[in-house]
Amino acid sequence: MPINVTMPALSPTMEEGNLAKWLKKEGDEIAAGDVIAEIETDKATMEVEAVDEGVLAKIVVPAGTEGVKVNAVIAILAAEGEDVSEAAKGGGDSDPAASGDAKGGAMNADTKADAPAKGSEADAKDPEMRGDSRPAGGGSDAQGASAGGSGDRVFASPLARRLAKDAGLDLSAVSGTGPHGRVVKADIEKAKSEGTGKAAAPKSEQPKEAPKAEAAAPMAKGASDEAILKLFEEGSYEKIPHDGMRKTIAKRLVESKQTVPHFYLSVDCELDALLALRQQLNGAAPSVKTDQGDKPAYKLSVNDMVIKAMALALKAVPMANVSWTETATIKHKHADVGVAVAIEGGLITPIIRKAEEKTLSTISNEMKDLAKRARARKLQPQEYQGGTTAVSNLGMFGIKDFSAVINPPHSTILAVGGGEQRAVVKNGEIKVATVMTVTLSTDHRTVDGALGAELISAFKQFIENPMSMLV
Repeated sequence: MPINVTMPALSPTMEEGNLAKWLKKEGDEIAAGDVIAEIETDKATMEVEAVDEGVLAKIVVPAGTEGVKVNAVIAILAAEGEDVSEAAKGGGDSDPAASGDAKGGAMNADTKADAPAKGSEADAKDPEMRGDSRPAGGGSDAQGASAGGSGDRVFASPLARRLAKDAGLDLSAVSGTGPHGRVVKADIEKAKSEGTGKAAAPKSEQPKEAPKAEAAAPMAKGASDEAILKLFEEGSYEKIPHDGMRKTIAKRLVESKQTVPHFYLSVDCELDALLALRQQLNGAAPSVKTDQGDKPAYKLSVNDMVIKAMALALKAVPMANVSWTETATIKHKHADVGVAVAIEGGLITPIIRKAEEKTLSTISNEMKDLAKRARARKLQPQEYQGGTTAVSNLGMFGIKDFSAVINPPHSTILAVGGGEQRAVVKNGEIKVATVMTVTLSTDHRTVDGALGAELISAFKQFIENPMSMLV
């Protein structure tokens, strides 16, 4: 029987992904464990292995397709001894809800081949033509069983439904030319060009004068793209569509600011002792042979020492190493420190696990490897999901101080500014010292003011007495 290969869930929160590349072509023999495709999630590009063996009879979702839903059919395998051409005809679209879950980053195979195919071969080859046969009307995204109030089911591809909604077309008034009479993109474009299929204005539609209120405050919540774009001269801007990463960042940060009661604590830390120790440790680094010649075994940065200091501070103040849930406070046994890394199009926070137990050289080398793979989008989900706190350092950009947004389920995040020489008063005399301002953002549901102050004071102690991080 044909085996439907579906879009895997590569992380617990993944709802869709981009099929970046096929590593196998139609007609290739597939063995269990073979890497057959590369999937782009919002944060990383991951290789995906097959869990079944057979011959790749048909690639349903071509390389480069974006927004493929989890459990959507992406390819069809012919089982051993099965005719490849017949298998290609026998497999097809499946309801994601019936396909089961894809686990562990492996391709999920739905072997229910006795279900009839829902479209033709052309339907499978064209990403726009692929779609379920759920009814589509002129209403909301949650489509009802009828369109236009007629009670007749209207079959349309997901893209056609979206285009019709954007254009204000009534799908029941559009003639479908796709497989089984399905409305496809070309039908919507034809209706738009001919001026047919216009949906009747709903009774609750505002009079023409009403949009003036939205134009007066286009940035208010719910303002449409069109209302905002009217503020700018046509041709004076470029629209850059949001990718998965940017959408995820926006969603999580809005949720954080709306649900987490932030408060902020700032202190100045003197760095002179830390900088001296860093220079001494780097100077004592042994040499190791590499393909590029002899290199130091490690090269510590100030950020590496900040990570270690934050981890030790959480160890010293364990009640601040927590996460909030609606029913309990989760107290963590280790300090898993996420570190914000800027990458093209956004940022990601790879995690140094059990940072309180690791040496500075281990943290340094691990951080360099994670940052390199983060910028190449090669991190695995377990390398950037979770964690108990985070560090965001903008000192290298000349930023003196700032406040960072907490990344739930963390209860804290440390914003690190740049070290600079400042005048300080010591024993009644003005001295010059290298000073760094840090700001701790804290979730007030789990970390109260006094506890937050205790945590940032512990951090300051480790920074200003760096030898204590070595014992």
